[in-house]
Amino acid sequence: MGLALTWPRPALLVEADPTGGSSVLAGYLRGLTAPTASLIDLALAHRHGQLEQAIPEAAVRIEGTSASLLPGTRSHTQAPSLVPLWEPLAATLKTLERTGQDVIVDAGRLGLAGFPEPLLYAADLCLLTTRSDLVSLSGARSWAQTLRAGFERIGGSASLGLLMVGEGDPYTAREVRKVLQILVIASLAWDPAAAQVFGRGAKAPRKFDTSPLVRSLSAARDAIDSTVANNRAELAGQPSRSPIGARA
Repeated sequence: MGLALTWPRPALLVEADPTGGSSVLAGYLRGLTAPTASLIDLALAHRHGQLEQAIPEAAVRIEGTSASLLPGTRSHTQAPSLVPLWEPLAATLKTLERTGQDVIVDAGRLGLAGFPEPLLYAADLCLLTTRSDLVSLSGARSWAQTLRAGFERIGGSASLGLLMVGEGDPYTAREVRKVLQILVIASLAWDPAAAQVFGRGAKAPRKFDTSPLVRSLSAARDAIDSTVANNRAELAGQPSRSPIGARA
């Protein structure tokens, strides 16, 4: 949510978490918005060959911003019905760039029934998000190995990175990369008070715009944008530039 709201271009946030229930509708939007469509409706539209037309109709504009939301499933029982949708949705979402719109996908926890694996491998940049403590790294280690192997198979290793939350608490980006064997593209500050604004629609605390989380979101946004541009330049055979904020 934080990335979508601070993104430099209009952004569509896709809630592809198969857990069910929209954390954005219940959190940032505080249950005050009742959309008429969600991803399950896109699955139905795809069956009728109307997926591209259905996306803007299902998207919820977030008032006062250039971001919009594509709500996820209402129940985890709907997740298996989305499996045939993921590949055509990935292809259709890529076409939104020509309209000046970028797409940010929240894939939720990996490995759940119906999780959007095709969206991961179709992304310009897939970020495995983890905290830097030992428990989190232990949980992320096997998925890091799986994702590395998957991106290597499709020749897209540069499209996989890490987004750390709470760098240095206790391990650094260099230490985390050594364990997970994936480059840390950016890090978000551990800032619970500011996170409540994005996660639960809480009133912004004093100096919110200069809070550690908002500052780190800005840096992460620049690093992500630079990494994608760098990868595209390499594919096109053009000189590349080091991604801002990427660390060893």
